[in-house]
Amino acid sequence: MTYAIVRPVRLDLESFARATGLHPQTISRLVALGLLEPVRDAGGRLCFPPSQVAEAARIQRLHEGLTINYAAIGLVIDLLDRIGELEAALRQRSRRH
Repeated sequence: MTYAIVRPVRLDLESFARATGLHPQTISRLVALGLLEPVRDAGGRLCFPPSQVAEAARIQRLHEGLTINYAAIGLVIDLLDRIGELEAALRQRSRRH
């Protein structure tokens, strides 16, 4: 069994909203769509790891740049991640040959 020596940094919904510039209702929608992955604190409130700020920025860029709705962004993110994995595998394969 291991124990955390330091409590992980988490942002509550209001702090996350300020950090991302998103309205709390929009954040709740992104959570419902599975685009953001918060954790719940002991009181059941949403808390976000700092890494989710960058993910929220990525979602905003896609939403504004491609003018697609939030529901479709999940598919776009999955495709972009898969492309990144394939490119990394291709680079690794080229280095071996």
